[in-house]
Amino acid sequence: MKWNLRWVAARQDIWRPTDLLAAFRRVGFNPSLSKVSALWGGTPVTVRLEDLDLICQALGCTVADLLEAEPAVTAGVEEAETQRAAGGERDPGPVRPVPRRDGPRRLHPPN
Repeated sequence: MKWNLRWVAARQDIWRPTDLLAAFRRVGFNPSLSKVSALWGGTPVTVRLEDLDLICQALGCTVADLLEAEPAVTAGVEEAETQRAAGGERDPGPVRPVPRRDGPRRLHPPN
């Protein structure tokens, strides 16, 4: 997902986290300045639905304005798996380490 908070805020002539905090407080949303700065500075890992609703209310936007779906990064992986399945090759699964057997086996750990 692409987080478009700064773009949506710019449409409302909001250019700094402190201005954004003032807009939030007008609608009764009172996060800390550090939380607003985190939202402003990058894509959040999680956002509470209540907070998302208040952010949209403060900026006069919709959730679709704030969050934009991006193509999945795994698209190439899925294509490769489809081709492998179509070619009849079996997926080997996770790769496991293989112990080396090219020398004498130690009976005791090294000193």
